[in-house]
Amino acid sequence: MDTDKKIVIGKKQTLRALHRDEAQMIYISKDADLHVTKPIADVCKEKNVEIIYFDSMKDLGASVGISVNAAAAAVLK
Repeated sequence: MDTDKKIVIGKKQTLRALHRDEAQMIYISKDADLHVTKPIADVCKEKNVEIIYFDSMKDLGASVGISVNAAAAAVLK
């Protein structure tokens, strides 16, 4: 994980980054609720942004350096 990249965490922030074309890559947790992750995945498909899936929200949170669960995160350009 590249620590000098700026990362935003959470559904709202991730979608905002995608809509502004600021997201370079998206992390999504496989165990998060579909109503949270599906809109993000849909926009990723539409804008051709790579998605990396994590098995659990806990793993995703840990990989982006927070101690709470995360459903989604975006690595900004």
